[in-house]
Amino acid sequence: MRKLIGTFLLVSLVALGFCTPLKEYIAIPKELTVFEGQNSKFDLSVPVSATLNSDSDSMTLNKESDSLTLNTHDSGRGQMLLELAGLPIKKVDVNVLSDFKVIPGGQSIGVKLNTVGVLVVGHHQIETQDGKKSPGEIAGIQVGDIITEINGTKIEKMSDVTPFVQDAGKTGNPLNLVISRENEKFETKLVPLKDKNDHAYRIGLYIRDSAAGIGTMTFYHPESKKYGALGHVISDMDTKKPIVVQDGQIVRSTVTSIQKGSNGDPGEKLARFSGGKDVIGTITRNSPFGIFGVLSKEIKNGVMDKPMPIALSHQIKEGPAKILTVVDNDKVEEFDIEIMSTVPQKFPATKGMVIKITDEKLLSKTGGIVQGMSGSPIIQDGKVIGAVTHVFVNDPTSGYGVHIEWMLNEAGINIYEKDGQKAS
Repeated sequence: MRKLIGTFLLVSLVALGFCTPLKEYIAIPKELTVFEGQNSKFDLSVPVSATLNSDSDSMTLNKESDSLTLNTHDSGRGQMLLELAGLPIKKVDVNVLSDFKVIPGGQSIGVKLNTVGVLVVGHHQIETQDGKKSPGEIAGIQVGDIITEINGTKIEKMSDVTPFVQDAGKTGNPLNLVISRENEKFETKLVPLKDKNDHAYRIGLYIRDSAAGIGTMTFYHPESKKYGALGHVISDMDTKKPIVVQDGQIVRSTVTSIQKGSNGDPGEKLARFSGGKDVIGTITRNSPFGIFGVLSKEIKNGVMDKPMPIALSHQIKEGPAKILTVVDNDKVEEFDIEIMSTVPQKFPATKGMVIKITDEKLLSKTGGIVQGMSGSPIIQDGKVIGAVTHVFVNDPTSGYGVHIEWMLNEAGINIYEKDGQKAS
């Protein structure tokens, strides 16, 4: 009898999950954040009544026989109470944000990064009178470490290191190094050794002070001139670790050719950097969500050059969308994609969407998503919703996208700020 009752309850619960009114009830969120001027519609198959309490005339309700529409007019906060047969069934907290717009990118850009200190990218064995040795290894320095100071002097570039090394070699005094390793700092001593072949003193380390690459502009904010690009962190090609940025520049770049992608072999854009006079902005941050800074020159994509609203993660839906990117010279073009899945995220995360390239022209040209396309803005229903980030290695037609709200946050743009000021 207990098994029979258990089976009956299980079947009832499963059947209840397919019940239309229950699915509609679950689909209505407990918290709803929208921008002023946007409407939110909820389909209802049962006669639900709704009342609205707000701190202003920022929103109104429009009730029809089979739906409920929340209309927003101004920023503010409110609460929507849903009732069935006079009994409260759900309370929805509504937050209406001030209107916010950005200008989408799509332009191919060259990226020049200068690191904080000098980055250790490898060890070098020196031919000494006593055999092969690496002073760097002996001092406990690892690949990925950053040398920030030598003998109390700040190190900014590779040429800063040489005088200290030669002086220490001649005097026999060890170098006092300050090393940065994964958000921690420590000190160590390093004794340069003489190479018996050329009689020069060496530290047994390969170091680098800059990096360069190409990517795609995602957006810029016309009021603050702040921008976001790439949609993912820039890592050193040798250490595979994120580059800690001291400063950097973005410049215009021209796509010269495309290496087409295939299963197991992601393709890439090949591009030529413009000259130093074409610097269009600074780089102040290199984060998991891309690179960020401030533009020094106005840029246009020639396709969508007017400010556009954005969509928050819970407003994005599966279905058709577009990306803006360059595959030939410096011409920005629109291409069709499909949003295969999207996750409404309450906290920043880099993989918010799965996208698929459906545009035949783009597929024939690139094979799908290629390196250098990262940062291409994703547009859906006239709104900027995010950026292309990573390609699936075994399926170059598909990859991940990041939601625009997290890139804005990394750029130092608080879309909630005006609303917060009003509330305070």
